[in-house]
Amino acid sequence: MHLIIPYAASHSEGCQSVLPSLKLPHLQKLLTCLTAQSIDVGDELSWSPPHERALARTLGLTPSDGQIPWAALQAQKYPELAALKGAWTFVTLCHWQAGMHEVTLRQIPMQDLSATESDTLLATMRPFFAQDGITLYPDAPGRWLAHGAVFEGLPSASPDRVLGRNLVPWMPAAAQAGSLIRLMSEMQMLLYTHSLNDAREARGALPVNAIWFSGTGALNGLPADTGLPSSPTTLVPALREAALQEDWTAWASAWHALDALEIKALLDAHNRGKAVQITLCGERHAQSWHAVPQTLMQKIRPFFGSQPILSKLEQL
Repeated sequence: MHLIIPYAASHSEGCQSVLPSLKLPHLQKLLTCLTAQSIDVGDELSWSPPHERALARTLGLTPSDGQIPWAALQAQKYPELAALKGAWTFVTLCHWQAGMHEVTLRQIPMQDLSATESDTLLATMRPFFAQDGITLYPDAPGRWLAHGAVFEGLPSASPDRVLGRNLVPWMPAAAQAGSLIRLMSEMQMLLYTHSLNDAREARGALPVNAIWFSGTGALNGLPADTGLPSSPTTLVPALREAALQEDWTAWASAWHALDALEIKALLDAHNRGKAVQITLCGERHAQSWHAVPQTLMQKIRPFFGSQPILSKLEQL
């Protein structure tokens, strides 16, 4: 059993102010029973956030920054796509908001977007992508799989990196990105006058006014079952929404609930002799703890106190 917990901490001032008030007794006890692994060191400007790097490793992938082939893995789930070689990406419909000095990505994926709306836009956009040698396939409402040579070796920023942020540092910047930037601009113009957005705005929903590329890359000979980890791994989303909205009071409440449920269940599993692992991920770094045979000093350490959980979270 392996829990990966994104947004376990942030270096933002708001998060740092509530960290001292966190009371996570089950996590504290669990970490005293497990052995820490080396920290996966990164920074807040990496294309791939720490939790995606951690998940990639559990799947046997080498997490090259911005080129974890999530879309290629997703394509393997479709029998009609699994045999297609080469690179893939996700094309996700989203909403950009223009301000006085910057453009920010305000919603991805789009909320309240029906399958019918998604299919309508897919049919409209397909010919434009085809002109650049890109083939689009439906995946989920508001998100499509795209196959094309242009995505080989192209770093792309995870939606979790760009949501709510100035888009300029996160735009595709590889040598072949020029055609994609042009395509993004063409889709903005297409969406600006699309009747579907009139209907969305009439019911109070944000208009779909842009697309985002992410999850780029190819599997490059990896087996088709790469996406099946050897042990149950769960990416826990409980802290994500509050962290991205920088609502640190709600984030702290979510942490307390997470400690009382999922973390307690993991601790109980460990106490029953199950093999367990936990990975805590911040904006920059990630660290895992897992069960290994302990030395005598490690066994008695809990009786003499242990490093406060606050210091473990602060280092993420």
